[in-house]
Amino acid sequence: MRVCVIGTGYVGLVTGACLAYIGHDVICIDNNEEKVKLMKSGQSPIFEPGLSEIMQSAINSRNIQFSSDLPAGVAHGEILFIAVGTPPLPNGESDTRYVEAVARGIGANLNGGYKVIVNKSTVPIGSGDWVRMIVLDGIAERQKTLIPISGSSCEEKLPEISAQFDVVSNPEFLREGSAVYDTFNPDRIVLGGNSLQAIGMMKDLYAPIVERKFAADQSLPPVPVLVTDLSSAEMIKYAANAFLATKISFINEVANICDRVGADVTQVAKGIGLDSRIGNKFLQAGIGWGGSCFPKDVSALIHTADDYGYEAQLMKAAVSVNERQRLIALEKLQQALKILKGKTVGLLGLTFKPDTDDLRDAPALNLIEQLNRLGAKVKAYDPIISQTGMRHGLSGVLVETDAERLADSCDALVLVTEWQQFSTLDYGKMARLMNHAVMIDGRNFLDPEAMVRDGFQYVGVGR
Repeated sequence: MRVCVIGTGYVGLVTGACLAYIGHDVICIDNNEEKVKLMKSGQSPIFEPGLSEIMQSAINSRNIQFSSDLPAGVAHGEILFIAVGTPPLPNGESDTRYVEAVARGIGANLNGGYKVIVNKSTVPIGSGDWVRMIVLDGIAERQKTLIPISGSSCEEKLPEISAQFDVVSNPEFLREGSAVYDTFNPDRIVLGGNSLQAIGMMKDLYAPIVERKFAADQSLPPVPVLVTDLSSAEMIKYAANAFLATKISFINEVANICDRVGADVTQVAKGIGLDSRIGNKFLQAGIGWGGSCFPKDVSALIHTADDYGYEAQLMKAAVSVNERQRLIALEKLQQALKILKGKTVGLLGLTFKPDTDDLRDAPALNLIEQLNRLGAKVKAYDPIISQTGMRHGLSGVLVETDAERLADSCDALVLVTEWQQFSTLDYGKMARLMNHAVMIDGRNFLDPEAMVRDGFQYVGVGR
């Protein structure tokens, strides 16, 4: 099928590259010329495991193009994905101006042939009908530009623009760091819409994925496809992320109680996770959630509830617990070192989770800000940030090139991001390089007994 993906961030680029990889004819549109040039050369502008290889394969098979030409993209695609960002506004509401601009641009360039317009961006509930309205506005604006030629006795009739389309909501459930895997091995595919033709085309588009032809385990039964209305599909995305964020805040609150009563939250999490009604995922206590999805989506759902006269108290509590949890590492540093002024603290990891270069709303940024405020010197090592030389938004921290340079002359280390590489560091050597060998394990990632043998005073969360 012919596909156009508008917006090449995490969601758009992964979606476009993977659809091209499974055999569809894809064009990815972005208004950033430098980014387009980079992608044409086969390089990914984002760090995502496996994405560059998928892109290169699709380029070699001539199944994917990259362009800044929106009219060409709209003309090419039978299915048009809107995959631009919807960042949060200060009040928690989603900023939908980019979605609006794309929808208006699609309307301005529709002419002949049936199209399915897909909301892949995470958009507020009700956006399906709103996007339809904006597309129609774009068509109407284009109609006005077709000025008839005035004659001496009459005017030519305005030509009618033919545009047939339907809007579908197809929320994404991709995890940064596992986005390519998640695309080929989804738990479910959600399609929201009221057009049988549009839903049928979307099912055809995803058929190879539904049938597990590119799955890690091709013996599994087909991927469940949930067909629902637009608003329910939009709500599913928000509700899923709000639930997962709440689950993390719950186990973090349990961890804080464990710290006070002498229980071990890792054992508690294992015990409750064995209950099939609860499950063991997202029960890892630590210093809180961050990134581009959980904070934005929970805030947006709270804001939507407020708009309709309902106070989402549980979700507000999950946010409050998470904000407080980010200071747990700071409290533990103060307990271990007492005065932080004049001390040097090293952070192991900067990104909000491993296997990504994403610093959006990362707990590390809160730690850096608070440690600077208290007069501490802050150093950091991150496998990706240190390698790429990214420094945007990282004021007040010295980014080191390896873990041993980080440890040198530090009074304490804080494990912020559970990169797998951090499980095999030479912690014995690192301890000897430090002024005080204190390890605050903000993700309960390390083996406490091994750390003590290596010479560290080990402090976990809820342990």
